[in-house]
Amino acid sequence: MAWSEGLAMDQGGRPSPPSLNALRAFEAAARHGSYVGAAKELHVTPAAIGTQVKGLEAWLGRPLFHRLANGLVLTPEGRDVLPSLSAAFDALNGAVRAMRAVGRPRSLTIAALPCIAQLWLAPRLPDLQAAFDLDVTILTRDEQPDYARDLVDLGLYIGDAAPAGCTSVVLARDDLFPVCTPALAAGLRHPGDLAGATLLHDSVWRADWPRWLAAHGAGALRPAREAAFSLYSLALDAALAGSGVLIGHRALVAGALGRGRLVAPFGDRAVAGPPLRLIVPEGGEGMRLAPVIRWLSEGGEPGRRDGPPVT
Repeated sequence: MAWSEGLAMDQGGRPSPPSLNALRAFEAAARHGSYVGAAKELHVTPAAIGTQVKGLEAWLGRPLFHRLANGLVLTPEGRDVLPSLSAAFDALNGAVRAMRAVGRPRSLTIAALPCIAQLWLAPRLPDLQAAFDLDVTILTRDEQPDYARDLVDLGLYIGDAAPAGCTSVVLARDDLFPVCTPALAAGLRHPGDLAGATLLHDSVWRADWPRWLAAHGAGALRPAREAAFSLYSLALDAALAGSGVLIGHRALVAGALGRGRLVAPFGDRAVAGPPLRLIVPEGGEGMRLAPVIRWLSEGGEPGRRDGPPVT
């Protein structure tokens, strides 16, 4: 049944028993406290979630939510049924994971921040596949998935800690420091020289430059120009083209530094940032993926193709 169709009617014009889609829509909306959050999780529109919930309420004959200006609040009836529905969907997801492991034993799905997927994971992907003979799927997401519900084996995100229900392995430091082409670096002796430069950064990580400047006595500096990009990889491309000075994330600019295309004009003057973490869901396929986790945690450098088989 399509999401937009709500609940079907029987021949007498009465609502039929609720569909799995309707139950999942209510359960997700209850956890997120909004149709928008549920729609994002289930990859449908908020209107589709609302239609399913209204159909479920029509079948029940009672409201499940109080609809407020700032979100949804469960009614007593909604609070009563939510725990059992959540437990049922958790059990169903566990069963699907088990079936997936049997049907696709050599598959691996990794969720990652887009810039990490492009700049850190992609260069290592051929060697990862060669080392373990895996079919790899990469899901790029700005926010971490729900590891208990999404069919994701591992995550790659920058952060101070693992999400609830997960463990993590620190893969790389992610210190912050300016990087630019050697030609631009020739005119940069002190942090104050950045006043005449174009400062490049990711539009989400706007606090990176102020943090670094403040830590190095240049908090009041006002650059000649700034350029913000919706993707860190675009900001990196601009730096490689000589368009300005990028606030570098160590884990993401290491390749360009290693090849000498970018340099750090102020040397090791860095500000510590949250590390790059490999997120491992608890109760998942830890034994099957242990060799992959170990390979990544021990470096996973491009060109390294040794690794035990994944069975």
